[in-house]
Amino acid sequence: MVPALTLSVEPLAHRHHHPARRAPCSGSSGFRRSLNRAVTSRARVTMLSRQDPGADGAAGTPLFLGIDFGTSGARYALIDRQGAIHSEGKRAYAPVGDAAGWASSWRAALFQLLGDIPPAHRPSISSISIDGTSATTLIVDSETGELLAGPFLYNESFPDALPAVESIAPANHTVCSASSTLCKLVSWWNTAGSDGTGSGSAAVLMHQSDWLLWLLHGQYGVSDYNNALKVGYDPEADAYPSWLMAQPYSRMLPSVMAPGAPIAAVRDDVLSQYGLAAWPAGLSKECVVCTGTTDSIAAFLAARTAGPGRAVTSLGSTLAVKLVSEARVDDARFGVYSHRLDDAWLVGGASNTGGAVLRQLFTDDQLVVLSRDIDPAAASPLDYYPLPRKGERFPVSDPDMAPRLQPRPESDAEYLHGILESIARIEAKGYSLLRELGATAVEEVFTAGGGAQNEKWTTIRERVLGVPVRKAEQTEAAYGAALLALKGADRRVGAIAS
Repeated sequence: MVPALTLSVEPLAHRHHHPARRAPCSGSSGFRRSLNRAVTSRARVTMLSRQDPGADGAAGTPLFLGIDFGTSGARYALIDRQGAIHSEGKRAYAPVGDAAGWASSWRAALFQLLGDIPPAHRPSISSISIDGTSATTLIVDSETGELLAGPFLYNESFPDALPAVESIAPANHTVCSASSTLCKLVSWWNTAGSDGTGSGSAAVLMHQSDWLLWLLHGQYGVSDYNNALKVGYDPEADAYPSWLMAQPYSRMLPSVMAPGAPIAAVRDDVLSQYGLAAWPAGLSKECVVCTGTTDSIAAFLAARTAGPGRAVTSLGSTLAVKLVSEARVDDARFGVYSHRLDDAWLVGGASNTGGAVLRQLFTDDQLVVLSRDIDPAAASPLDYYPLPRKGERFPVSDPDMAPRLQPRPESDAEYLHGILESIARIEAKGYSLLRELGATAVEEVFTAGGGAQNEKWTTIRERVLGVPVRKAEQTEAAYGAALLALKGADRRVGAIAS
């Protein structure tokens, strides 16, 4: 088990049964309005500056920190109110031996990144938000902080729990997938939480970003409605449904707030324990920790696009698509689900194909060199289904689907061309499926993540998708998390002002 930090933590009084009221939704148009208003809001800037004890010397323009915990590493972006990046960096995860090792590796990366921020910037950080991979789940003892189970990673399936989940949830609900957060919770509950020993009495469910944020603020039972979607939270009703609340494990569910909502200041003991409190190079004691989101939502926010038909494809270790739609679409048969986005819906799904497959076959240098020999205007005759291992989530939900990466031609460039084109076909099938299920048709695609850097791949995807495809101005999910941090700082200032 992962040792707990030395924290004097208290559960939130409203945990489990009283989800927080919805704050304004976290749509990209809302962020643009927030940024535009903020440029001329001298009162807000002054108030945030006063929160910093070093504002009279070391601290300057208020800055907002976003941290992205993806599948292969963590990144941070530090932005100002106008959205300009003042600092950014990344850390690879330390090697892990077992499931619990992931938590230790994530924690190490979190505090390494905080330590990597230039000392001159730290006192100016007004708020922090973190995104994590969707449906990555931990079970934590709320009395000791120890890890009871997991982390269960985003792509781990628990088919043993699926019949029980399908028996209580509506047909084709988002949770009716073996890799959903609820299936992970039910599987654990059936084997450990309900054994009559009381082991589940103090247990609380946390998503990856919930847990990482908890390391900073120390309050149990806090999540956001993006992460909570796959445990059964209904973003339209802004509540957990009655069929879920009737279950004995419902007491483990966190309270739900809007992404980017202020939770609490960074704890003093965390600042001192990790050497982040020393003035003038430490974090401010008034630095607020805000709720997070999922990595694909953060990547969408980073692209700062809006309007029905606009979409973002995140090409990282996996492939995730998010499409702004006037209609909500949820269908677990195909791994399709909707997040709320202002007055519209963000419909999408996440495939296990993506960069993880490419890294299994090629080095980064090889990808650059081989891509030069690809003619993106010519269709590849090779037909693959590139997966890093058995199992697919979207646009086909099949935990037993096997990777298809044969036959391999003699030319490595032809092989890479075939893989890139095959991933593009999976992306196109995903958008076509969303339309068939009732979502708004895709009209334009922005690309985020590491795959956005490959111009040949972008051209291939534009040909296969049949719509304009371009690299987003900001391609990293950490930037979207920083926008959430900015939103949280504005909310806190508004509360102080009122």
